[in-house]
Amino acid sequence: RCFVLSCTVKPSRCPGTAEMSKKEIYTYEAPWDIFGMNWSVRPDQRFRLAVGSFIEEYSNKVQIVQLNEETGKFQEKAVFDHPYPTTKIMWVPDKQGSAVDMIATTGDYLRLWEINQNTGAVSMRALLNNNKNSEFCAPLTSFDWNETDPSIVGTSSIDTTCTIWNVATGQAKTQLIAHDKEVFDIAFARGVEVFASVGADGSVRLFDLRSLEHSTIIYESQEPETTPLLRLAWNKQDANYLATVVMDSDKVIILDIRVPSMPVAELAGHEASVNGLAWAPHSHCHICTAGDDQQALIWDLQALPKPIEDPILAYKAEAEVNQLQWSSAQPDWVAIAFSNKLQILRV
Repeated sequence: RCFVLSCTVKPSRCPGTAEMSKKEIYTYEAPWDIFGMNWSVRPDQRFRLAVGSFIEEYSNKVQIVQLNEETGKFQEKAVFDHPYPTTKIMWVPDKQGSAVDMIATTGDYLRLWEINQNTGAVSMRALLNNNKNSEFCAPLTSFDWNETDPSIVGTSSIDTTCTIWNVATGQAKTQLIAHDKEVFDIAFARGVEVFASVGADGSVRLFDLRSLEHSTIIYESQEPETTPLLRLAWNKQDANYLATVVMDSDKVIILDIRVPSMPVAELAGHEASVNGLAWAPHSHCHICTAGDDQQALIWDLQALPKPIEDPILAYKAEAEVNQLQWSSAQPDWVAIAFSNKLQILRV
């Protein structure tokens, strides 16, 4: 389907479309700069997101906010303390809304938080630590919550390891040295066995939980020498495709795991470093990217392997975009975070 964003210019510049633009963009202003951010998946909680503060000290916050569809304004539903800024936030991937309402966060550790359905209050359900013998912990850079089996969470760490957790039991299923240097991101493919990671050694590595003694390097950055890869996103509609970002690069690299080592495409529409990637949850050929040039761009990759020259849609934010998430429960909506603002955009 084709994407139409009626506010590729700011709504204030669209004469006579005040009513329409009001429904296309909603903004929430947090009391601090935002870094962690994620959409709730439950069907009974539309337009609900969690946002995490980026304050350079121990005490940080996570807020749960929800759009009041009648007033068009976001309301704070809950707030809780978090040690250090969250490196990532995810809601439990519960598309039926039948499981316990939970959020996971990473920072110094992986933590699970439970939202009380009656009061809305948030309490910590578990702190998962696989390094009980040491008083030091290696910070976690990212994690992914498996959509097929929500008892599985994979974390990545600066200590070169990835850990696969059973969050139902609170036990680590396996921990493996995944890279030669820090691991910066991890993502599951469709299903429960296969995941990939990226890191400071500049490689994208593929793992299979059924045979962890082997991993496959499917890409290594070469510009001009090995440069860290910061982000990784797996296309859930077509598991052959992955996207990754080189540190301080304005390009997005699209990989086809059937053709290792060579990118199938490089998306070169940004004018500054790319910070975020999100594949469309409902389309196999669309991806959204965002970066320091204040832009969020949507690309149509249907023409691959022909070169993809331009995005089909561009949105200019008020500041560098630090975070980007595409709602799987409401796929018409993309969320971006810049400075202290969360903005949701209809696409």
